[in-house]
Amino acid sequence: SGSMGVGARTALLNELVELEAARAKIAQKRGQAILEDAETALKAEGIDQVLANQKHGKLSDEIQNYESDADLIVIGKRGNNADFEKGHLGSNLERVIRSCKHPVLVANRAYAPLKNFVLAFDGGHSSKKAVDFAVSNPLLKGMHCYLLHVGSGNAKIEAELAEAEAKLNTAGYDVTIEHRDGEPEKVIGEVVSSDHIDLLVMGAYGHSHIRHMIVGSTTTAMIRTVKIPVLLFR
Repeated sequence: SGSMGVGARTALLNELVELEAARAKIAQKRGQAILEDAETALKAEGIDQVLANQKHGKLSDEIQNYESDADLIVIGKRGNNADFEKGHLGSNLERVIRSCKHPVLVANRAYAPLKNFVLAFDGGHSSKKAVDFAVSNPLLKGMHCYLLHVGSGNAKIEAELAEAEAKLNTAGYDVTIEHRDGEPEKVIGEVVSSDHIDLLVMGAYGHSHIRHMIVGSTTTAMIRTVKIPVLLFR
């Protein structure tokens, strides 16, 4: 008849509870193993002060608890559940970018030494913040900077580009300014490919777009399509 007695249902529920507990225990052990491997790799590269913590909850919420003591957030482009073939981003990534006040470095799968970077500059607050970061932070020092503006030029943007270039030159950067017309996501991707760029630096939201949305934005398109790390500023 397909019916189940009270005793059988109770036994099944108990088994499900035990199974869920076993899965949680395995997940915890797996997370601990991942942290231990990461700590070993970091120390092998000379980073001695490593604090490894395993938390239960939403990644974006937990990161906010550490943000006041951090200068930079580093996160992988796609998690284990993301669809690599379709270029889907990890769900944690978008939430972290939305919530973080500090710069977010989105790492790709394959590591390569960084010798240059392109800074997508639109004159907005976030792109100016990226320039100030490059000037004051040692992370990008020694790398060649391509300062890229996509769109029609005018006196205002020319003055802002000149100011950004002067700041970067004073900080010791060799700077190449590039002007391109077209759709930002297409043009930036072309520059990354043609100039053999190692790192893309850009604002998380262009000031000419809907600021509170990331899905469908230039930001998401670039993270999804370029095969290099992306350093984002809000």
